[in-house]
Amino acid sequence: MDELTPLPDHRTPIWMLRARCREFAPGEFFPSDGVGVDKARKACADCPVKAECLEYALTYRIDHGVWGGCSERERRRILRKRRLAARH
Repeated sequence: MDELTPLPDHRTPIWMLRARCREFAPGEFFPSDGVGVDKARKACADCPVKAECLEYALTYRIDHGVWGGCSERERRRILRKRRLAARH
C-alpha cells in the first residue's frame, strides 16, 4: 500500500452481508484464467452491492480477484483514469 491508501479496519462492512458472492465458494472470485474471470463477473452482474464492492477494492487497492465485477487489470485501469482526471 502507498501512503494514500487507507488502512483497512478489519471489520466486515454491512454491505458485504448482502453480497451475492456469499452464495459461492471464495475461490470462484480468485480465478487463474480469463474463463474464471468471466464466470465471476456473471455472478457479480446482478449483485445488489456491486458498486460498493468495486469501490472497496479500489479504495484499499486490492490486487487480486474479481471485485464489483472487475478484474485486477480493470481496476488498475479505473485507478489510472481517476488519477489522470484528478490532475486536470
